[in-house]
Amino acid sequence: MILPAPQLVHAFDMVVRLGPILEMGSGRAGRRRIVPIVGGTVEGERIRGEILDLGADWQTIFADGLAELDTRYALRTHDGAIIEIVNYGLRHGPAEVMARVAAGEDVDPAHYYMRTHCRLETGDARYAWVNRALFVGTGGRRAASVVISMFEIA
Repeated sequence: MILPAPQLVHAFDMVVRLGPILEMGSGRAGRRRIVPIVGGTVEGERIRGEILDLGADWQTIFADGLAELDTRYALRTHDGAIIEIVNYGLRHGPAEVMARVAAGEDVDPAHYYMRTHCRLETGDARYAWVNRALFVGTGGRRAASVVISMFEIA
């Protein structure tokens, strides 16, 4: 028996503003850094609002340049609901492209790989559907922000 393939439905787009990177140095697996999440916007048909000034991306950069992204932050919807975001992803690409990204250049995300999977959670009944859905995203790094398009796995 072959089960139907999951479908992706665009859920929302985020612009996540970032604070200055805090370099932790080398850890057990690679170079560790903390990237504060200081705000941003969420725009979509079912969710829109603002990223709150809290949370961070706890990154590990491996010797081969692979960045493991591990974030936890929150958004406030336009109508006052608070939704937690737990997002895990990977970013990598050719060394020269990733050097330009690290330097803060506006590099077309088509030139590197940045994908995430995301879990949302809320206690607000109006958005309870997010507690029962999984999301995947594609993203790009800018000098002081990350842009992510999220898709609900239907």
